[in-house]
Amino acid sequence: MTGELLVVPVRGIGEVGIEDDVAALVVSALGTNGQTLTDGDILVVSSKIVSKAEGRTAPATDRDEQITAESRRLVAARRTPGGLARIVEAAAGPVMAAAGVDNSNVAPGTVLLLPVDPDASARVLRSALHARTGANVAVIVTDTAGRAWRDGQIDFALGCAGLPPTEDLRGTDDTHGQRMEVTIRAVADELAAAADLVKGKLHGIPAALVRGFGAHVLAVGTHGPGAAVMLRPAATDWFRYGQVEAVRWSLGVDPAAVEPLAVPPSPVMDRLLRAVEVALAAPSPLTGVPAPVCVTNVDDEGLFVVPELPADPIALGALAQRLSAAAWSEDLTVTITLEPRGLRVLAR
Repeated sequence: MTGELLVVPVRGIGEVGIEDDVAALVVSALGTNGQTLTDGDILVVSSKIVSKAEGRTAPATDRDEQITAESRRLVAARRTPGGLARIVEAAAGPVMAAAGVDNSNVAPGTVLLLPVDPDASARVLRSALHARTGANVAVIVTDTAGRAWRDGQIDFALGCAGLPPTEDLRGTDDTHGQRMEVTIRAVADELAAAADLVKGKLHGIPAALVRGFGAHVLAVGTHGPGAAVMLRPAATDWFRYGQVEAVRWSLGVDPAAVEPLAVPPSPVMDRLLRAVEVALAAPSPLTGVPAPVCVTNVDDEGLFVVPELPADPIALGALAQRLSAAAWSEDLTVTITLEPRGLRVLAR
């Protein structure tokens, strides 16, 4: 179904504090602007004011610890001039930077965490709005994230109530009569992004109303599956780890146990030594053939990985392959030769 959409900013909500009634603040702000909620409206609200009302704040000095606590799984990490940047699967569900722990639009000295259960937060807010106004509205709780293949950030549906978050078009025919086989529209994300165009992170407008999509709003008391169903399961996630982390896992090394790559890249020798560290930390891939115990020497002739004791040539070959893979993850091309002293490794 196509038609016109109207996206209206909700001005005047003001600063939100712990245990504030977000529904009351929204209804009051709308009234101040001569607006009311009507059946079929979709309220799109920033997760920041939901988190503030739920008391999800922490001292800024604990930000790194909070990121760790709010993370289920490390996807990728890089050392940047501003510190350690981490992409993780957040406890709230999505894969995003820093587990959603944010220090923008919060009081100095504090950081804000995502709601514990964003879908539950959306359901509570939807029910409260209905109780106050009698209007049957849907609620989308949003946050901001980057995208794997695109520059820039976009608002997406972190939580959702009263609206099917996706529209499955598989099995229908396009305008040329061709059967669509993969298209599932991310409706809640599209509405979240549209609302962000009028909310704006620099203007103190944390909510917007979307009108014209009411045919998709579910009946009162029926909240729908929530935004959690939009999370891609591991079995179909082709990009579960960053390329460096994927290589390290494939070599049997926990990426969190090794220093992350630097952005911009560190010197070649630093990267090569880290690749050697990863290769030597990996267990032997061959049953009954132990990995050689080695030391690493750097001299004017290059870098040598020297077995402490004579090593099985098969184990040395496996080590050379691990070195090559680990170096690739550091964006290096290596030449490995077997010499009397051990494996000679040159990189570029």
